[in-house]
Amino acid sequence: MFIDYAKIHIKSGDGGNGCIAFRREKYVPKGGPSGGDGGKGGDVIVAADEHIHTLLDFRYNKRYHAKRGGHGLGSNMTGKSANDIVIKMPVGTIVKDVQTEEILADLTQDGQREIIARGGKGGRGNARFATPTDQAPRIAEPGTPGEEREIILELKLIADVGLVGLPNAGKSTLLSRISAARPKIADYPFTTLVPNLGIVQIDEYRNFVAADIPGLIEGAHLGKGLGHQFLRHIERTKILIILLDITSENIDVDYRSLIYELESYKAELAQKPRMIVYTKSDLASNKPQFLDGRKTLGDHEILISSVRGDNLKSLLEMIWQELEKGE
Repeated sequence: MFIDYAKIHIKSGDGGNGCIAFRREKYVPKGGPSGGDGGKGGDVIVAADEHIHTLLDFRYNKRYHAKRGGHGLGSNMTGKSANDIVIKMPVGTIVKDVQTEEILADLTQDGQREIIARGGKGGRGNARFATPTDQAPRIAEPGTPGEEREIILELKLIADVGLVGLPNAGKSTLLSRISAARPKIADYPFTTLVPNLGIVQIDEYRNFVAADIPGLIEGAHLGKGLGHQFLRHIERTKILIILLDITSENIDVDYRSLIYELESYKAELAQKPRMIVYTKSDLASNKPQFLDGRKTLGDHEILISSVRGDNLKSLLEMIWQELEKGE
């Protein structure tokens, strides 16, 4: 099951308490203070793991608490520091504080690690408080508490190209033809229920990653339909491919609706470089309606058929040229 949002509770370990102790050595009846410091509490660390692809585990395990540091001991022995806990999550996960909405970590690389809750410091033992005027202090510090917070986990897929369109515009069919991805395909809206990633191999040295999200409908930015749940997955893309079905009754209205939904969700999305891909040319029995009044397509427009393979190679070359501009 693909889950891209979760809320969990974390707490780092408290620091161990300092110790009050005195030396008890033979022939030294009144030995000095020998209380050791407490150990440090464990940190809470998040780590990106390329082998994890969903936040599903965090729907069932919502609490992550590190252990406290050991208390100080006599003979100036410091308490043992607690082990850190490492929470593994998918590459592309953003970690936010629930209350402040501060971004604590943005895990964009496999193996990346970030401390999101630091363990408490150990308290000082009474040996630390000895002075010329007080050589037998009977005070020690408690350990400081570890950090505690609720955090939100949001998974944003990392892709170079985002495929955007109305339901049944041909996004999944296109992805299946240009990559090894095998999304569910059928002739009805909302076939795609979760985002799909595909690695597109143009040749031996050129490739990119494309993301297909569920189709957008009017009001998607307000939570209607399915696409709004996954718009975050195209925030990281370098370019957007706007797919328009040439069998639609009004392609201009379709295009304006898609751009409006992108702008309403996040203005930066609509400002990304984009290409317009007219799909299903195999279903056009005569001159497509969208060509009325125009002899040719624009520089960032192309007419394709994913079923027959029309212009797919040209499309990939256009995408690659656009990706190179952004590097």
